[in-house]
Amino acid sequence: MNKVVLVGRLTRDPEVRYSQGDSATAVARYTLAVDRKFKRDNEASADFIPCVVFGRSAEFAEKYFRQGMRVSISGRIQTGSYTNKEGVKVYTTEVIIEDQEFAESRAESEANRGSFHQAAAPAPSPSVDAGDGFMNIPDGIDEELPFN
Repeated sequence: MNKVVLVGRLTRDPEVRYSQGDSATAVARYTLAVDRKFKRDNEASADFIPCVVFGRSAEFAEKYFRQGMRVSISGRIQTGSYTNKEGVKVYTTEVIIEDQEFAESRAESEANRGSFHQAAAPAPSPSVDAGDGFMNIPDGIDEELPFN
């Protein structure tokens, strides 16, 4: 079985391109910085994992994911190779994402990214009702909800 689950921070905003052809599909690429559990010489270290996601999930990443955000992904590892312009064989490893989600609240994300600049007014944040555990969706949200 080929299954990987990662939690890390985006090293930059996702890069999105669209495939060619009649039914163009969004393809988003981003890199996750995943902290290593053990430190060497008391210094934290991380692995930088390249990730790829397709379709509506790629469009979601483009719209909502930003550099510094903590996200959780699951998918499969895919390896490959190609020959570059100099004739050297290059080996690749990336995670093909099957599921992705936020791993921190908006407030935590903004605090971790430092100063946050947004062109439009921020949308009201949903609140959790302690009684039943469901989110209350505030009135006035005109955009599509960010989940299926």
